[in-house]
Amino acid sequence: MTAFVRLAVLASVALVAASAAGADAPSNDKRYVIIHADDAGMSHSVNRATIDAMERGIVSSASIMVPCPWFKEFARYAKAHPEKDYGVHLTLNSEWDVYRWGPVAGREQVPSLVDDEGYLWDNVAEVAAHADAQQVAVELRAQVQRALDFGVPLTHLDTHMGALVSRPDLIEVYVKTGIEFNLPVFFLRNIPEEVPNEATRARGLQLVKALDDHKLPVLDHMTQIYDHGSFEEKKAAYLKAIAESKPGVQCLIIHCGYDDAELQGITSSSKLRDTDRRVFMDPQFIEAVRKTGVEIVTWKQVRQMNDKRLAEQ
Repeated sequence: MTAFVRLAVLASVALVAASAAGADAPSNDKRYVIIHADDAGMSHSVNRATIDAMERGIVSSASIMVPCPWFKEFARYAKAHPEKDYGVHLTLNSEWDVYRWGPVAGREQVPSLVDDEGYLWDNVAEVAAHADAQQVAVELRAQVQRALDFGVPLTHLDTHMGALVSRPDLIEVYVKTGIEFNLPVFFLRNIPEEVPNEATRARGLQLVKALDDHKLPVLDHMTQIYDHGSFEEKKAAYLKAIAESKPGVQCLIIHCGYDDAELQGITSSSKLRDTDRRVFMDPQFIEAVRKTGVEIVTWKQVRQMNDKRLAEQ
């Protein structure tokens, strides 16, 4: 599973695009970090951990997997706490062995998105091989609308496991969904050399301009450390990643959970997720982050900064 997740991380980096425009932050040398918890709604354990890390830690944002069975629990929390920051973790994969989910739009409407058992495809490669782009648009719209119908105050959209950046036409659907709902999408300005797909690069260039034209912010950097390690090792790695942030806005992606029987029954990453939660709730770590001079922000604040920058031009 670890190797597969790493491939997904690389795929998620493919949602970047080069641009000649400057950073969205109002100052060229100011450093901002969104500490972003993925996979809210996946399980009760993940929900508890994400909420705890937002309330008693320094997680500043979270995104919700709408198709998952525990979506309603987290949606209820989000509706009751509109001051916090929430996105939809647009989901086209159901990657665990026995704990799985299907599309929100209904299998009959999006048959290309499900496997023989009626679940969303297991991995990104299967999505890329089978998904019809028009049906993807139907499903993404259904996921965002369901979150809104449950009262979730949305600030952004992002993509689970990078499935939406596996093909140029899916990237286009992803960005157009954000524009349709007037929500920023997780998109970066600079594309790394590790992503060789020229079609992705070309389409990304066009799409970042579309986001700029619609006055939706585009981030500058991302970091994800999806590796097992001791509490102290992960603490040091995350602190280094934050302290060495470059000017602009960085999204630091983490995964929170409790290493309990429920999460152990779902995924082999239960310890990893528990460690992430513990690190970002650790008082010593929080104090060390504050001393770096990096400002921890939400997607909501990033959009406000972008609006301010545009108004001053």
